Amino acid sequence: MPDFVGAVDQGTTSTRFMIFDHSGNEVARHQLEHQQIMPNAGWVEHNPTEIWERTRAVIETGLRNARLSASDLVALGVTNQRETTLVWNRRTGRPYYNAIVWQDTRTDRIAAALNRDGRGEVIRERAGLPPATYFSGAKIQWILENVDGVREAAESGEAVFGTTDTWLLWNLTGGAGGGVHVTDPTNASRTMLMDLETLDWDDELLSFFGVPRPMLPRILPSSHPEGYGLTRRTGPLGGEVPLAGDLGDQQAATVGQVCFEAGEAKNTYGTGNFLLLNTGTEPVRSRHGLLTTVCYRFGAEPPVYALEGSIAVTGSAVQWLRDQLGIISGAAQSEALARQVDDNGGVYFVPAFSGLFAPYWRSDARGVIVGLSRYNTNAHIARAALEAICYQSRDVVEAMQADSGVVLDVLRVDGGVTANNLCMQLQADVLGVPVSKPVVAETTALGAAYAAGLAVGFWRSTDDLRTHWNEARRWTPTWSDEQREKGYAGWKKAVERTLGWVEMD
Repeated sequence: MPDFVGAVDQGTTSTRFMIFDHSGNEVARHQLEHQQIMPNAGWVEHNPTEIWERTRAVIETGLRNARLSASDLVALGVTNQRETTLVWNRRTGRPYYNAIVWQDTRTDRIAAALNRDGRGEVIRERAGLPPATYFSGAKIQWILENVDGVREAAESGEAVFGTTDTWLLWNLTGGAGGGVHVTDPTNASRTMLMDLETLDWDDELLSFFGVPRPMLPRILPSSHPEGYGLTRRTGPLGGEVPLAGDLGDQQAATVGQVCFEAGEAKNTYGTGNFLLLNTGTEPVRSRHGLLTTVCYRFGAEPPVYALEGSIAVTGSAVQWLRDQLGIISGAAQSEALARQVDDNGGVYFVPAFSGLFAPYWRSDARGVIVGLSRYNTNAHIARAALEAICYQSRDVVEAMQADSGVVLDVLRVDGGVTANNLCMQLQADVLGVPVSKPVVAETTALGAAYAAGLAVGFWRSTDDLRTHWNEARRWTPTWSDEQREKGYAGWKKAVERTLGWVEMD
């Protein structure tokens, strides 16, 4: 048997290819960014062709740098930015429009209408999601209604939909020359179109958005022993490799953090924050603003569900300090600047740039910086940005405890922001529980590799995977209970100031 598993991690700002050995150690990686296209306020798009080209390039370069070939890989897994919506021509492979990214808010009127007329309650109960601009269903509707010729092509079966996993799997297996049109339950559960119980597309939900069923990919397990197909010899791997794992990025990170037992949770810090709590084989319906989602499904085993708190802007708030305000030259400098002060000086920053996601789901909110006085400096603003990451995560943890009754004893963390030691210390202080980071920080790609490797027997079981998880660092709380609650009260007061800023129809 070959010695390695490959994983493609197609994210919001970049695409990377990684190779792992049997111990879950990184062997090689290559990563490339892609363009963020913002044609109007609130619109965020990606070029699907560029994403595929970047995927080809990172695979080819990653293999070359590692001096490996397709024959050295036992399987390939794919993980992806979720909800981002692509529609392309099945016959030619050409996209009809740019990919509409999960952050895009152009569908706010569609979401508001669903909430007004009662369809929203059906979506909440059946799909586990609140009607929101975040999810794919409304984005498909927008393309069908606004791009010439797509409606007719969709009804004839020529125009097809996919999130970026589907787009990559289709291209890797041949594209217009016979590529497979598939997805997995973790991605399908982010569309507002899939029934959580049956794990199939729901005709009533499809009717809410006017989506023809022939557009939709087949839903297969996240770890699939029969595979999604083989990579083409003419493709970037230069040989046939089983495509055997497919997971949305946050579910992949949950698998990479080996959160296989109900009650285990992880928080990924990237462009946004995504906190998932494994709830076992029965979906827990949220009453406190969280999402009920599929965590993973391995082969013929029952699906495992999760509660998720999705936060739109966390790490990207630090980028905003760099790119828009110009008070730091790089993300790493945010820690040094914030350490110049002992506290936030009364300043709170709520980065509701595209509204508030969990647990508020308020698309009428916009960002605020409050509590400013002549005393405050750019260091206070930098610290408030780091605290915003942590307070938004506490909002989600509070909602998870209310929904599930689970009180966290530790929070496993991963993602780029975990390199900021001050931010992780603040997270432990704000939550009042220890924060634990694994040795292998790239848990998203690792989770996709695990799913693919399990499918082909490279790893025997999830117990086998647990032996590979090791802690790199732990941060323990230092704040008093009084300090913690006073800080959180100030945060909640600041959040109130963001609401109702945009007039909604």
